[in-house]
Parts: sequence; structure tokens; C-alpha cells
Amino acid sequence: MRWVKQTYNWLESRLQLEGPVKDAVLHPVPRNTASWWYVFGSAAFTLLILQIVTGILLALVYVPSAGEAWNSLNMLNHQLPLGWFLRAMHGWGSNFMVAIVLIHMAQVFMFGSYKYPRELTWILGVFLLLMTLGMAFTGQVLRFDQDSYWGLGIGASIVSRVPFIGRSLVHLLLGGPIIAGATLTRFFALHVFIIPGALLLFACAHVWMVLKLGINEWPMPGRAVRRSTYIAEYNKLTHEDGIPFFPGAFWKDLYFSGAIIAAVVVCAAVFGPYGPSGQPDPTIIRTVPKPDFFFLWIYALLAYLPPSLETPFLLIAPVLAIAGLVALPFMAGEGEKSWHRRPIAVLTLVTVAVIWGVFTNLATYTPWSPKMNAWSSDTVPERYLHGLTPVERRGAIVFQAMQCRNCHSIGGQGGERGPALDSVATRLTEDQLIRQVIQGGGNMPAYGKNLSPSQVTALVSFLDTLHPHNQPEAVDSAERAVTTIPAETGAKSSTKVKASASPQASAAPAGN
Repeated sequence: MRWVKQTYNWLESRLQLEGPVKDAVLHPVPRNTASWWYVFGSAAFTLLILQIVTGILLALVYVPSAGEAWNSLNMLNHQLPLGWFLRAMHGWGSNFMVAIVLIHMAQVFMFGSYKYPRELTWILGVFLLLMTLGMAFTGQVLRFDQDSYWGLGIGASIVSRVPFIGRSLVHLLLGGPIIAGATLTRFFALHVFIIPGALLLFACAHVWMVLKLGINEWPMPGRAVRRSTYIAEYNKLTHEDGIPFFPGAFWKDLYFSGAIIAAVVVCAAVFGPYGPSGQPDPTIIRTVPKPDFFFLWIYALLAYLPPSLETPFLLIAPVLAIAGLVALPFMAGEGEKSWHRRPIAVLTLVTVAVIWGVFTNLATYTPWSPKMNAWSSDTVPERYLHGLTPVERRGAIVFQAMQCRNCHSIGGQGGERGPALDSVATRLTEDQLIRQVIQGGGNMPAYGKNLSPSQVTALVSFLDTLHPHNQPEAVDSAERAVTTIPAETGAKSSTKVKASASPQASAAPAGN
């Protein structure tokens, strides 16, 4: 014990930390703030430490290269002892951290804690939220599976829309014009060094300001904030009805943080890590990438926006939202803190929460998503099979077997990712149908390598029958023009044009 005391005295005489630590631990807080409503900030800081520790351990194994990133994650999942659990702890810790930071921001907003003199504390919190979301996004990219590959491609396309500097931003983000090894190196640096360093620095500054300015008192109706009198009123409150932070409020922070860590452990053990899914392959376009949970609302919102509004929304809405959050304490820095007398604040928070929940739910199951049981649960309606030739009937079988109804509906049954096919023969000619089936286009994958020529012929023959009885099939304008040429002057050219427009002629080059 004498040796320990001597060592402590030697360190203390040089570091002199005892005074600041005592001031921080024993600083007085209003008695009514020793509440379960004030535990979210400590829980968020605890989760940040968890993310740093698990991230360092993962960085010892993870290889940030296009050829090895996917393999290193699979090695963690299946070869290293408890590697899967470490990845799961890091992934679920990220989810919990985003959730806790969002709840903490909502609680601060509802309690009016952004008002004088805590304006800068709020602004630091806004940037901490943005950096937390940045950590979540860059972590998803580092999985480098098929979803993250195409998700990053979508993110790069969004960045490219910035006027004047969009191309330069994409090159800065990806390390070049394409997603490659340099891209992973940059996102690895962002996720492991740059964002965590800034996050830790901002978090320490945030805690420092909380210690110096005090924890916000419980908002009471009628207790308004006035710049001229607030600091004196707060000091009087902590002097007359204050308690030391330790142990008065510390034990609730400790219990809640412990419960959050336990929840992360349970989720990690029960649900396991996130991915990786299929190995990234830019030649495979049959994928529907979706972001992680907290970004799903953006995915749904962009899907519902008209194309003409998509770019203005992406470029203007985030800037306005961040500017509004930063300007909030300067526009409403005084007045009531109690939510009982702030109906606009309550309505705003409820509206944002409802919109976020609705769009998140829409993104989990949406009309444009494939219905993966449509081909097996519902057969082709019988009325579409009457009077068909054997080739056309075989086409209906191919239509069912290739799961076309996952994305297309006929007779009101099936997916809605692609257009309904009840009248497709009035919109596309036979040649256009062949090209669409073989080469794909838009959201539709190419089936040229998955169908034999006879299957393509049968499928297109069946699709050619899908038109209302009172509407004619689509006709190629070039072919119609050929039929008007007099026989004695255009017989040979007519034969050549028709031959070039035949299914066999157009299918051969399309399939190569």
C-alpha cells in the first residue's frame, strides 16, 4: 500500500489531475435532473467507447483492399474464434449508438436544453449526430458486399449532382472515377481515423461544456429563460436544491449504460453480424441494394419523389435541415422550456417521428420491391390461356418458371416493381419484346444467358397475346412503311427489311 501511495503521489505531483477530476465528479446538479430522462448522453458516450474498442480489434484483421475485404470479413465470421461475435458487437453497437443519439437529441429539443447559455453545446450535438450517421454509412461500405457496392454507387451518383464540383467530389470520394481498391482505402481512413477522431474530440468538448455550464434543469411551466438573469437563477438553484453528480445522478447513468451494453451483447449473440452478403461483382445487375435501417427513410422518400424533384431535394433539403438545427438556439434562445407551453415544438417532433416511421416502413416493403412468392402462389389467370397455340402456352410456362410475376403483374396479381403486362403487346412490338427480354434495361435484368432461343421465342409469343381484344398489337412504323411500297418497285427491298425485322434476325446479335 505504501508503494501504491508513493506511485500515486509521484504521478499526481506531475499530472495534477485530482483537482479537475473531483470538480467533474462532484459538481452540483439540480436535484430534479437526477432522472432517467438525463441518461442518454452518458449511454451515447459509453457506446462510442465500445465502438472504438471493437473497431480497433477489427482493424487488426480487416484488409481494406478490393480483393481481400470480403474475404477478411468471412474469415472473421467463420474461422477466427468469436470473430463473428466481435463483428456483431460492432454492428449492433453502431445501431444502438445512432438510436441513442437520436433519442438524446429529441430529449434535448423537448426540454429546451438548447437555449441560452447552451447554444454551442447544442451545435456540437448536431455535428455529433452527423458524424455518427457518417460512421454508420462508412461502416456499411466497408462490408464491401454486393449491397454495399451498389449502395456506394448510388451514393456517388448523388454526390455527382452537386453543381460545378460534383465530378471532383466523386473522384475525391472514390479515389478515382470507379469503385476500386482506392475507394476502400479512403473509406477505411474515414471510418477508422478521421470520423472517430473528430467524434471523440467533439464528444469531449461537448462533455466539457456540460460540466462548465451545468446540466439543464427540469423544465417547469412558467420558468422562462432570460439572458440577463438565467445564470444567477441556475447557480441559486444548484446551491439551494443541488446534489453532487456522484453519487446522486451517476448511478442511474451507470445502470442505464450497463443495460444498453447488455442489450448490444444479447442482439449480437442472438442475431449475429451484418453480412457480408454476395461478393461484389459489377457485372451482376440483378440486385436491389438497400441502406441500413436508419437510412431506409431516404431510400423510400427518393423512390416516391418525381424524377424532376429528386436532385433539388438531395441538394437543398439536407442544407436547410442542418442550417435550421444550427440556427435553432439563436432563433429561440429564450422563453419557456416546458413542453406543456411549447405546442409547436411538440407538433414538430411528432411530425418528424411519424414521417420517419412511415417512410422507414415503406422501405421495408414497398410497391416497387419484388414479391418473391408471386410466381409460386398465383398461377397465370386462366382467361389468358384460352385459344393459345402450343408455343404460346409454352411461353406462359416459361413466364411462370422464370418468376416474371415477382416484378410484373397480370390480371392484377404479382409484383409492381415493373409495369403491368396486361397490355404489353400494345406498347412493344415483337422485336422490342425480344430485345427487352434478352438485353434487359431499366430495372429489368438481362435474360439472354438464362433462356434458350426456343424459350425466348415461346415467351415473346405469349407476351404478344397480352393485349385487350379491342386494341391492336403494336406495329413497327418502319415495317408499316414498307407495306405501302408498290410491289413492282419495292418487292426486293421489302423482303430485306422484313427479314431484318424478324425475331431470328434481331435475337442473334442481341444474345451475343
